[in-house]
Amino acid sequence: MASPETPEGKEKPAERPLIMRYAARSDVGRIRSKNDDSAYVGRHLAVVADGMGGHAGGDVASASTVLDMIHLDHDDYPDGAETVLADEIQTANSLLSELVHQNPKLSGMGTTVTALLLEDRKLHFAHIGDSRAYRLRNKKFEQVSVDHTFVQRLIDEGRLRPEEAETHPHKNVLMRVLGDVDASPELDLDVLDVEPGERWLLCSDGLNYVAGHVVERMVRETKDLRECAEILVDLTLEAGAPDNVTVVMLEIVEETDDDVNTAAVDVVPAAALAAVDEPEPVTASKSPDGPSATRKAEDADSAEKAKAALEADAGSSFSAGDPSKDVDESAESSKASSEPPTTTDPHLGEHLSAEVLREELASRPHELVGAAATAAETGSIPTVAGRTVARRAATVLTHKAEQDRVDVEEPARRRIRWLMPAVAAVVVVGVVVGLWLGYAWTQTRYYVGEYDQRVAIFNGISQRLGPIQLSRLEAVTDIRVDSLPEYGQQSVRQTVPAGDLDDAQTIVENLKNTGSASANCPTSTPATPTPSPTSSVPVPSTAAVATPSPVPTPCEAAK
Repeated sequence: MASPETPEGKEKPAERPLIMRYAARSDVGRIRSKNDDSAYVGRHLAVVADGMGGHAGGDVASASTVLDMIHLDHDDYPDGAETVLADEIQTANSLLSELVHQNPKLSGMGTTVTALLLEDRKLHFAHIGDSRAYRLRNKKFEQVSVDHTFVQRLIDEGRLRPEEAETHPHKNVLMRVLGDVDASPELDLDVLDVEPGERWLLCSDGLNYVAGHVVERMVRETKDLRECAEILVDLTLEAGAPDNVTVVMLEIVEETDDDVNTAAVDVVPAAALAAVDEPEPVTASKSPDGPSATRKAEDADSAEKAKAALEADAGSSFSAGDPSKDVDESAESSKASSEPPTTTDPHLGEHLSAEVLREELASRPHELVGAAATAAETGSIPTVAGRTVARRAATVLTHKAEQDRVDVEEPARRRIRWLMPAVAAVVVVGVVVGLWLGYAWTQTRYYVGEYDQRVAIFNGISQRLGPIQLSRLEAVTDIRVDSLPEYGQQSVRQTVPAGDLDDAQTIVENLKNTGSASANCPTSTPATPTPSPTSSVPVPSTAAVATPSPVPTPCEAAK
């Protein structure tokens, strides 16, 4: 087929693939002792994660999540990438749960995640937490993400003004988060059309200490991405930086032939990573303060400590400011443990997670900053067991999704996870059915009571179930309640139950005729004196005998 031609008669050039140009920086801030933020950005993937839990492992949560997603940084998705981000974030959440189960000291850790995946001319977006994503497109700057915080919910419900959010005492309370939580993470997902030239800013909530209009002006006016990222972090530090701050700036552009040569980082040859025990550990990650380069250990002692970090036991936390942190004694047992028998690849050893990660990072241009960069440099990759190490390594090598990861314990965990919701659903259905049947029974009953000072017939029962009245007015008679005798008034006001409508109508008829709800009226019997058998006084037959007057019954009173 002939190529389309321009009005000048020249062939229209074919559309070139879109990629990301990028810059990233992360800083611990002025107050925090370690950096719990992590970020990765490459040509097709950008991720920012803000860990929480302090000493309980915020750095572990963010680093583990980001490092678990780096293998998505490519454009080869034959079946489409619609669910790729969501699946991978769910997998990262499962890994965090395993880490907490293995090491209870990490209990309570969690992380936010805001991620972009570029596929052809579509941008896949996933978000949970209060990290943010901003887009500058066609001169319009807008926040694409929605904060999953308590104050944002109050704003959405109209109970709080946006200007009051920054001073609210619970402004940092998250409603949704990834990590050590009972519920499955509820992600915001979207697929967006993308155009060359549009800019994105991904950041942790540490940037919130810079005014929004200042952030927008920097993104609009600063042409160089790296300069923009540096300025935004510097402005945060000038504002006091009470929290870690991480900034990723990216721009969507068409790929050019010299993109490999002008990449933001140098690609480290895989041959340089052949042996982990050599005293020169290598990383392709970029330092926040300068260009990426091969990192060499300054002496044999630091190399041994980095190697020991590789052998740290399951879920061991690391400090962003101390790459040579001592490892627990239990690392020896982890070192001695062997891979599960299902693993046949001879390269899947104790150091496989860190070695494969470094090879993966070296295979493409990228920037890695924050706690994730520290983990990659020192080799202290959060793991839970040999099986998990092998599974993650195989995933990184083959770019497989969660369905290709094998773990014999996961099917049982998945069944248990679904058991409680199923039981709860059955209980809820049983309660609803029981309430409905009870209500249906009440509607077969009738009673006579008072309505607007008149005798009335009601369908149902006279009780209430909370705010729900279990009866409705059926008919109102012309019999006034105050015209009835006292006994009849009390009966009507206390309600007279009836088996059905005919029974209720009979009760009304009795009230009208006799003043009583009962059809049988009691009769009065005069009290006749009975002569005593021992009495000797004769009683004249013609004498008038005084007798007490009878007590009137309700029926007689009505007459």
